[in-house]
Amino acid sequence: MPPRILAYSATAGFRHDSIEASIEALKAKESALDVKFDFTEDKSKFTDENLSQYDAILFLNNSGIVLDDTGKVALQNYFNLGGNFLAIHCAASALRDTPFFGRQIGAFFEYHPEIQESAVDVLDKTHPSTVMLPDKWRLLDEMYNFESDPRAIGAKVLLTADESSYQDPQAKEKTLRHGSPHPIAWYQERGAGVESHGIAGRSWFTGLGHCIEIWSDDLFLGHVMGGIKWVLQSKTTKAFNANGNVGNAS
Repeated sequence: MPPRILAYSATAGFRHDSIEASIEALKAKESALDVKFDFTEDKSKFTDENLSQYDAILFLNNSGIVLDDTGKVALQNYFNLGGNFLAIHCAASALRDTPFFGRQIGAFFEYHPEIQESAVDVLDKTHPSTVMLPDKWRLLDEMYNFESDPRAIGAKVLLTADESSYQDPQAKEKTLRHGSPHPIAWYQERGAGVESHGIAGRSWFTGLGHCIEIWSDDLFLGHVMGGIKWVLQSKTTKAFNANGNVGNAS
């Protein structure tokens, strides 16, 4: 059986019009990835029993408080059992009332300048989510600023925003707290949202993914697919570990 991923795109605030395009793009990559996606916006799917069948959970451009207390407990339990996590773009603006989620994602979104052509620098060319990228990647997207530095909780930064490549008038008025160089994508070998007694799976986040058009861009899709492949190789779930506590057993 292929690894199984729950892709959750519920919103309780701003809704990106690229969500539908992202779902179709990911569906089209199921065979290439050898995974099975289940797409939902139903928060009632977040129970211990239901989450136990997934090798990873993907938060896809969510916003606002998209889980109730029952769902939050189930998500924490899933992380404690070695479940893997991916998050894309506006997912960093979800569940701000949930500290463990903030740690698992790495940092919450603060604000972004107007969408414009920008450049990102690749810090690590060896990671599966960056090997296909040019050293300086130019694209049309939002360059997110974050409320904290993901490196403070152990994240390893993959991509940084080249702040000289775009205009951000608000930056002069703010104390930016995400550190330097400006992180835009990162990973955690051991997700920091797990409790001390838990078994930590992997976590991967990209701040890119705003536009409809980017979801048909081969470089961006390679970036996302590489992140998916990497988290699944944690060997903390049943797809690649017969002793895993969660996941789609082979």
